[in-house]
Parts: sequence; structure tokens; C-alpha cells
Amino acid sequence: MKDLYLDCISGISGDMTLAALIDLGADVEYIKRELMKLPIDDFDLWVETVDKQGIAAKKLQMKLPEIDAHVHGIGEGHGHGHSHSHDEHGHSHDHDHGAGEHHHHHEHRKAATILEMIRESELPERVKARSAAIFDVIAVAEGKIHGIDPSEVHFHEVGAMDSILDTIGICLALENLGVERLFASPVPTGYGKMRMAHGLYPVPAPATAELLTGIPLAKSHSEGELTTPTGAGVLKALVTKFGQLENFTVERIGFGAGTKDFPAVPNVVRALLGQSSESGAASVSRETVHVLEAQLDDCTAEACGYAMEVLFEAGALDVYFTAVQMKKNRPGTLVTVLCLPALSDRLEEVLLTETTTFGVRRSVWTRRILERDFDAVETPYGTVKIKIGRLCERVLQATPEYEDVARLARDHKVPFIDVYRAALCENKITR
Repeated sequence: MKDLYLDCISGISGDMTLAALIDLGADVEYIKRELMKLPIDDFDLWVETVDKQGIAAKKLQMKLPEIDAHVHGIGEGHGHGHSHSHDEHGHSHDHDHGAGEHHHHHEHRKAATILEMIRESELPERVKARSAAIFDVIAVAEGKIHGIDPSEVHFHEVGAMDSILDTIGICLALENLGVERLFASPVPTGYGKMRMAHGLYPVPAPATAELLTGIPLAKSHSEGELTTPTGAGVLKALVTKFGQLENFTVERIGFGAGTKDFPAVPNVVRALLGQSSESGAASVSRETVHVLEAQLDDCTAEACGYAMEVLFEAGALDVYFTAVQMKKNRPGTLVTVLCLPALSDRLEEVLLTETTTFGVRRSVWTRRILERDFDAVETPYGTVKIKIGRLCERVLQATPEYEDVARLARDHKVPFIDVYRAALCENKITR
């Protein structure tokens, strides 16, 4: 099991985080292959080594469609060649952060559309859950600021591409590195004002400030936007503890660079991969989850089924129904939702709006999880990923991925169990 500590020296953004994870050893080709499975425009991404006040860091570079073959660094803020902000309708607008930037006008994508794309993708399940969690907290924050439903928040087309590639790329990199838990330092936001669609706004921008609620802030060393919405979304959705680095055994270190240079501090985010021993060995494989429950005795089966779909779209880790006997001898249904802590409020709202319940119970649980990684096997029907679960390096589980098996069964018009058994037969990893 691996832990990751994000040292937000100069704030945090999506592209800097992804570059730092690639510098740590995440396979950029794996990230690109998985991203290319998504129904998005053609792109290319790579990293280059740059010098940031004596630190050799990786800088993410990306080629996006309809940019006349112009290659640029991507992002949304202080260290990035392409940036976006949002007006009160949730629409994103480019704002100037340096020479060589371009302004592009495209259609918009709703947050709900992006979440549906993630849910229906063939990405690894934890990648889907983490990506959806990040997009959801950003949409909730934008929706609150602009007074609209989170599902109606719009992303500018290029902004959506940047956000999709940054966010899902980060989650793929975490999966590739085997990261189970994330910690982070207090984060500087920057200060001053930034020009957006309707005038000058304070730094941090309104949505970024909303995302940073509950997160400790550090003193800002420079004027301007240091932490972007995507960076704040990563912290809000995925980080389980904030504080100074302690009781952490470091194995590898990676640096992700921004574009700008500051006189006082190198413009990098530092990512440290290793193991935390903050609560002893027993806690290393534990994470905190919230459990939401509601009992229903007057909700139709169709409404329950639809609510389950919406809950998964909103980032639930699991949703299940249990038959219960309620007061006045009424047969009913207990709805149970497992989720990351950052999504509890949003998922409670889904239960309250999509079912007939008058209230939702919430409890905080911890769960012990196996260290997970993936292998691939070749079967007569095609390639199948194998999800591997380890406890202290000992393999306890090795299970073919459902989506791969189902796709090959449909393509070859053979029973599901035939492909499943073939994958198990080819799997060389044993207990």
C-alpha cells in the first residue's frame, strides 16, 4: 500500500499535480492509452524537464484540437499556459496569464455529461470513483456560487478538455502508482485580484474559495492565483488529512512545474510517495467512508432504480437496497449509500430529492482495504484486466474485470462465464 503527500509549496493545480505524479514514475503512456478510450477529441500529452530555481521539475505539455497545431502548457492558473474562469452562469472564460496564450470559443459541456461519460467508461472502478468525486465537488461549488443546480454547471469546451485530461489523468496516475491514501500540506491561495468575465474578482476566485472550505490555508508568498479550481477539487475530494509532513517514510519524490517564476519560492508542487505510520501499521490499510441510510415504504421500484443511477453518477462508491419491515407492519426498503466524506452532502441531497424519504442518517465508518493493482492476461477472446488484492505483499484476490469480460463476451457472442474462466485460466498470479 502506498500513500501520497502533496506538498503545495506554491499552491496546486491540475496540470502541475499530474506532472509531479509522472515525475514520481507514473507511466504517461498508460495514462494516454486509458484517456484515449474516452469519447473525447484527439489530443497528445507529454512532459518536459524544466528548471525552477535550481529544481529539475516536470512540466506537462499538451496538444489539443483546433489550436492550429500550437503546443502549449495547459492549466488554469498561475503556472499554466491556458486558463479558464467561470461567469455567474457556470460558463468558463479564458483570462490572460502570459504570452503565447490563445482564446477559443466552443460549445459547452455540462458537468452531468462529464460525470455520465466517466460512469459509462471502461476506466478502472477506483479511477472512475475518484474522477467523479473531483468533478462533483467542483460542480457543487460552482453551482452554489452561481445559484444553479450542480448538474447544470457548464464547462467551456477547451476547459472541459483540460479538466477531463487533468482530472482523470491524475486519477489514472494515482492508480498506476498504487496510491491508496492522500495527504497534503496547508495550501497557499495567492492574493490580489484577477480579471474574469464580469470584472475584477478577489483571489482566490469564488468557486476556489468555496472548494477550500475546511482546508487549512498557508501564507501566500506571491500575488496572483496560486491554487486553481481543479487543484482545490483534488484536495477537497481525495485528501484525507492536512498538515505538515511527519511519520512518513519517503520512497520517491516528484516535482510538477508551473509556467511562471516567483522570486521567493520555486513554482512547483512536490509529491512524495511512501508510507505513513501516523497511527501504526494497523491503520495503513484503512480509509474513512461515510454511510448514508434512508428507509422507504412509499417509493416505487422505478423511482428507487432511478435514484440508484443518480447516486452512482454523483460518485457513490456503492448503493444497495435491503428489504425491511417498518412500522405499522409495512414492508419497506432500506437504501444504503457508501461514499467518500467529501461527497456526503451532495449524496444526501440526491436521496432527499430523488426518493420519498423525510430524512437521511449519516454515520462515519472506517474500512480496511486490500492494496490493489492490475495485471492483464491474453485469452482466446482478447485482453482482460485482472484486479489483484494484496495484504502485506501476499495476494489474496485476483479477479477478472467485469467490463472487459462483458465486452469480449458480447463481441464474440459467447457466454460471459466462458470468457471469465478463460481469464482465470490464463492468470499466473496465485494466492
